[in-house]
Amino acid sequence: MPKKKRDKRVSLTKLARKGLSGKQKTVLDLKEYVEKYTSIYMFTVKNMRNEKMKEVREQWKPSRFFFGKNKLGRELKGQCGLLFTDTPNEEVMEWFSNFSVDEFARSGFKVNKTIKLDEGPLPQFPHAMEPYLREKLGLPTKLDKGVVTLIKDFEVCKSGNVLTPEQARILELFDHKLATFKLRLKAKWTKLEGFEKLVEQDEEDEEGEDDDGMDADD
Repeated sequence: MPKKKRDKRVSLTKLARKGLSGKQKTVLDLKEYVEKYTSIYMFTVKNMRNEKMKEVREQWKPSRFFFGKNKLGRELKGQCGLLFTDTPNEEVMEWFSNFSVDEFARSGFKVNKTIKLDEGPLPQFPHAMEPYLREKLGLPTKLDKGVVTLIKDFEVCKSGNVLTPEQARILELFDHKLATFKLRLKAKWTKLEGFEKLVEQDEEDEEGEDDDGMDADD
């Protein structure tokens, strides 16, 4: 009979030292980026999606991104980041102004529109999924001759309300994307001109944002 393994104790001092080492590496990387690139752009993130951010990083190579929270200066709040690049200013400004990606909203998202589903058949769902829609998500469904059917009109969410996990899942199943992943420029620094606070970009109401963890650039 195999022996039971005892839980191993992890020293907090070891974790602390590892954290300090990581911070020191970050500082060294930042110093390297400052020397290497001609411009630094500061931006905030609306409705962060790590997968989309990875695509942005690939698109911007060899430029580099650095992320943090609330500790990049007075100009930045919430999820924020720095872009180190040699790309001409006009190209950077144009890209940030035009870039946005519609995304599915998550639990905790404050919606700015009301979404309703009409009574009737839902042939996009297999019959085996009906119990899940009814019991787990609260949709008024039944099987009608083997077809998943909504037996009455159903309001998924109302403008101004905060989404529950069930509502967020329903919106995703019915392909309603209410969130927008967007990067907003706040300021820039160049070796020739120094620091400049940028004119606020046109922004949607801050209501309706959700969060995702941010990771540092490779």
